[in-house]
Parts: sequence; C-alpha cells; structure tokens
Amino acid sequence: QVQLVESGGGLVQAGGSLTLSCTASGNILVINAMGWYRQAPGKQRELVATKSNGGTTNYQDAVKGRFTISRDNNKNTVYLQMNALNPEDTAVYYCNANLISRPSYRSSSYWGQGTQVTVSS
Repeated sequence: QVQLVESGGGLVQAGGSLTLSCTASGNILVINAMGWYRQAPGKQRELVATKSNGGTTNYQDAVKGRFTISRDNNKNTVYLQMNALNPEDTAVYYCNANLISRPSYRSSSYWGQGTQVTVSS
C-alpha cells in the first residue's frame, strides 16, 4: 500500500522561509510526477508546483521566483523550498504523487495527509 508522508510545516513570520518534504513509500515501481497543492480556508485546492520524472517543473504564478520544487528520486522524496512567504501563502499543503505500484501496475494519484503552513503578518 502506498503512503505519502509530509513534514516541515509550521508557523513563520512574513518574509520567512520553510521547507516541506514528502516521502512516498510502498510497493512502488515508478513515480511519474510529484508535486504540492494547497488549500486555504474556504477555497479550493490549488496547484503550487509539480515536477515530472524527466525534470519538467510547473509553478503557480503566485509562487514563481519564491518557491522551488526539487526531487530526490532515489529516496522517492519531493521538497518544496518556500522563501519570502506572505500571509496569502497560509494553507494546508498537500503532497501528490502520480505513480505505478504493485499489484495494480496502473498509474494512480496519491495524496499525503497535509501539513499546515501559517504565515503571520
């Protein structure tokens, strides 16, 4: 059974930095893409950043230049370095992985449990 475990959330002042990490475990054959989404109170979940197995990255416009996504494929881990945080970045951040695992051998999407990021002004 595949699990995604996140860490690194917390409370930070505006202008500060945080790094989130997420590790996928289980009977994984290949991870095609990993990424981060976030959901603020009263809002829909939105894409923050994704990175494909080939290295292609995609960022939400609001975080470009401030957030950096990276992956350690040997560890099935994705990171999100967040700099210059502002109160609008406050949300629950969810890790997502699109991967193929046994016994299904099918591509499926998995989610972490979420980690709270709160930015105070």
